[in-house]
Amino acid sequence: MSTESFPRPIGTRRRFSALLAATALGVYLLLIVGATTSLTNAAASCSTWPGCHAPVDPLNQTELAIAWAHRLTAVVVGLLVATTAVAATLGDVSRRVRATLGDVSRRVRATLVVAAVLYVVQIGVGAVTATIGPAAIVPGLHLVLGLVIFSGIVLALAWDLELATGSEDDAIDSPDPIGEDVPAGAARTLPSSRLARARLTAFAYFKMMKPRLMWLLCLVAAAGMALAADPVLDTYTIVATLGGGVLAIGASGTFNHLLERDVDQKMSRTADRPLAVDLIPVRNALAFGLTLTAASLAAFLTINRLAAALGLAAILFYSVVYTLLLKPNTVQNTVIGGFAGALPALIGWAAVTNEIGWPALALAGVIFLWTPAHFYNLALAYGEDYARGGFPMMPVVRGRTVTRKHILYYIAATLVGTIALATITELGALYAATVVLFGGIFLWAAVRLHFEQTEVAAFRSFHASNAFLGAVLVAILVDALAF
Repeated sequence: MSTESFPRPIGTRRRFSALLAATALGVYLLLIVGATTSLTNAAASCSTWPGCHAPVDPLNQTELAIAWAHRLTAVVVGLLVATTAVAATLGDVSRRVRATLGDVSRRVRATLVVAAVLYVVQIGVGAVTATIGPAAIVPGLHLVLGLVIFSGIVLALAWDLELATGSEDDAIDSPDPIGEDVPAGAARTLPSSRLARARLTAFAYFKMMKPRLMWLLCLVAAAGMALAADPVLDTYTIVATLGGGVLAIGASGTFNHLLERDVDQKMSRTADRPLAVDLIPVRNALAFGLTLTAASLAAFLTINRLAAALGLAAILFYSVVYTLLLKPNTVQNTVIGGFAGALPALIGWAAVTNEIGWPALALAGVIFLWTPAHFYNLALAYGEDYARGGFPMMPVVRGRTVTRKHILYYIAATLVGTIALATITELGALYAATVVLFGGIFLWAAVRLHFEQTEVAAFRSFHASNAFLGAVLVAILVDALAF
């Protein structure tokens, strides 16, 4: 990576990438503030432009403050957009820079210039809306322009980082099998004590249920219930929905262990799974998975049939569609497989309303888009393991550079999804602040991953994605139920 790829004051490409990331986050913040302004009708507190003079009888001081915050944020973000576009344009002055940046740089530069022009157009749309009224402009045009600008800047960031830090061919080759001296699937020697054997077996069954997935997926279902609440939730509905969800996750995890037991023996991170080391007989694991499935459906059926149908769909999709069809056969396994993680949002909503509503679909969309941005980090960290197991994960098939780029793509898509959720619900300031703060942390970790390209950096980005979704779901719970 060149250390002097841009004229001063930008100076280095690392600084330019940081400026791009800050600009993207700034536009995202503006979108969230704008969505809050629209939902609270705070724009009615300002009857003039570019200043914000309150009418004789303003709606209230809170709405006036929101309107002012929107306009002041627009000024700051506008300066960022302009600075980024100018920096990209000035980067073409040097012949050495042109040779270094090449076609990708022209694509980045063109995208940023278009984003800057659209920002000016968006300002005009906002001015007309403020002075004449929303009826004078096509509904949603202001928001659509903001989403296009945000998407363009993130695309430019991904392309710039690809050029600055990427390699043309960095797909992961299949490494040597593990444990050549000791068979990977060798049966484990059980302890002599009956109590110790019982503890080991009990823990093995618990491990097959994939408990680490339970807290996040239960949070997804809880957020779906909270969005559907009016605003009080029935205690039994909460217990039955989350209990059924835990059992469904356990059943899905058990079937996954059962169906991948042979492949698990080839991978270092899964070689000690209970079925891979013959700690639990296959027939017992199958019976355990079927029992969990039946118990899950029984719990859901005490609420309504729709919740039970969605619960069964989640088990079948993860166990059959994802594990058997997608994961071993297509590089898009993680993308399509995100549907399994999105279903708890629909289950939570359906448990309360006995139907599927737009807020539930929007929340499911956020989870669906977040899944690749989350899991691609794990695929980078365990790339050699997945190659050893024969799974066509993104880093194995298309390389690490493309995978890091796609992480940014899906982060952008996830953030757009959170804005869509904000526009069709009554989530307020806590939700807005949470998605901006943790979205910024997630984006920062992904950008840092491009420059560090280590297992530690991949896990950092992975944990940042967990923190982002967990914090957003908690914010939805609090915002929907407490405010």
